This record gives sequence, C-alpha cells and structure tokens, in this order.
Amino acid sequence: MRSKQFLVIGVGRFGGALARSLYRQGHEVVVIDQNDEKVERIMDEVTHALIADSTDEDVLREIGVGNFDTVVVSIGADFEASIMTTVASKNLGARHLVAKATSETAAAVLRRIGADLVVRPEHDMGLRLAQQLTTPELVDAFNLGEDHSVIEVEANGRLTGSLSELRLPNRFSVQVIAVNRDGNVVVSPSADFEIVRGDNLVLIGNNEAMERFRSFLSE
Repeated sequence: MRSKQFLVIGVGRFGGALARSLYRQGHEVVVIDQNDEKVERIMDEVTHALIADSTDEDVLREIGVGNFDTVVVSIGADFEASIMTTVASKNLGARHLVAKATSETAAAVLRRIGADLVVRPEHDMGLRLAQQLTTPELVDAFNLGEDHSVIEVEANGRLTGSLSELRLPNRFSVQVIAVNRDGNVVVSPSADFEIVRGDNLVLIGNNEAMERFRSFLSE
C-alpha cells in the first residue's frame, strides 16, 4: 500500500484519533492546531505537529496544503474557523478535503463551499449503533455518498441457500458484492453460490432498499 500524505487541522478527540491511526498505518501525517497543549500531546505520534492558525491563508500556503493527498478539517466548536479553513484550503488547491460537521446545517454549508466529504462522527456513530442494536445480524455499515449504503450482515436462518434462490436483488433491490466465510473472501459471488449460516455478506443498495432489507432481517 502506497504511503499517503495527510494534513489534519484540529486535533481534538476526533482529529487526534484520526491522525494517530493514520500515522500508525504508515502514512505521513501533519497536524495543525492553535492549542499548544494539544499539539504537544500528539507531536511524538505524528510526522509533524504545528501550532498555527489554519484560517490564515499564508500559513496554509507555507505548509503546502495543495500537496497533501487528503486534508481533514476537524475543527468542531468554531464553525467560522471551519468555514474559513475549508475555503482557504480549496482556494489553495487542496485535492480532497474532508470536513467535520456538528449538525446537518453545518454539513450542508461545508458541502456548498467545497468540502468533498462531510462527516458527523457522533451522529454517524449513533446511527450505526442504533442499526446494530435493532438488527443483531448487522456487523457494520457505512454510507456511500448520500443515497447509497454498504452493509455487512451475518447470515441467519432466513439468509441461507443459493443467491439465485434468495433473489435479494429482486426482492429488496440490494446486491451481494462479497461473502466472507471464516476469513476467506469471495468477491462477486455467482448466482449458484451457497450461503450458509455464519457467512458474512457485504451488500450494496440505495438507502430505502437497505431499510427494507434491515426490516426483513429484524422480523
């Protein structure tokens, strides 16, 4: 896997955890925060840590914001600073910018001013937990854009048999894209592939279809 370069702006709980994780995976990670204590806490766990004002275009230009594979703006409390940093980063050529939002209104604004991806960590985690609590078979789930989702479910008694017999695309408009059986992953399984109890199925579909499918699993 090619090592990538990340710029993480704002190292609170979300930004700090993200930066540390990316660095442990072998990537080059530069972090910026105005809080010197936060910078000192993380400086030995990333490539470079700087005390700086990310709303200052000169600062971002000097860092070379356009040279990073991904820029993450994880300024939570100060929405004005988040907006200014996002706009400045895109103006200076940020290739792929991910912005953290604390509300749907904030998310809409950040998308409008150029963020390529907007995340709401607490909101998204809450939704995933709700899905897991109400659908015990659900292993994991994430959104693919605004209209589609990818989920991983464990096959129960209602999800066994060949894929042609299960007819998931016809019944629910969801498609099985992979099956994990005891660590052996089959990608794009054929119609005659037999699903057995305990298999993990990875499915893709639009959000409405996924909701129908989850309801079916929970019955």
